[in-house]
Amino acid sequence: MDICFATNNAHKLEEVRALVTITGNGPSNSLRIISLAEVGCREELAEEQNSLEGNSRQKAEYVFQKYKVACFADDSGLEVDELSGAPGVDSAHYAGPQRSWQDNMDLLLKNLHGKKNRRAQFRTVITLLQPNGQHVFEGIVKGTILEERRGQSGFGYDPLFLPDGFSKTLAEMSMDEKNQISHRAKATRKLVEFLTHE
Repeated sequence: MDICFATNNAHKLEEVRALVTITGNGPSNSLRIISLAEVGCREELAEEQNSLEGNSRQKAEYVFQKYKVACFADDSGLEVDELSGAPGVDSAHYAGPQRSWQDNMDLLLKNLHGKKNRRAQFRTVITLLQPNGQHVFEGIVKGTILEERRGQSGFGYDPLFLPDGFSKTLAEMSMDEKNQISHRAKATRKLVEFLTHE
């Protein structure tokens, strides 16, 4: 079964394909994640909603309706307790429309400067659209925002995020290690299990 992942983020596509391979057993061996380019979609997908759920649904609906393919889309955000859940849905453009992760991390560190409560969570929402309906999957990983970056892997806020129970940031983990615990991994595993046990 081919299913399109409605994202233009090559890192996300790589992570999800790796997860499908890990999770794959039995019928899931026939599940193939295809890219937007493979269905002929070259445009940037709009994210105009005020929630992770809304954005993931908007992207999935656009691809499903225009390209007539089963697809799923995700939206993820970093939710920081001290900042009342910010940056949240604005995580990718927290520091402005340039969508620079370095600028975003700089602003986050500035806004948390001197704060004792550095608790946070990464949350992913995946919306799956198929001819037989819509399904939603969520994944959360909790942790702490460090005072300085650590690690070169991953993307986004990974160098600042120390997951509970670990001594490595997400950016210090290999993809295999990250795929055991990350928010996207948890949501994707739920998606893959649903698709392979329908």
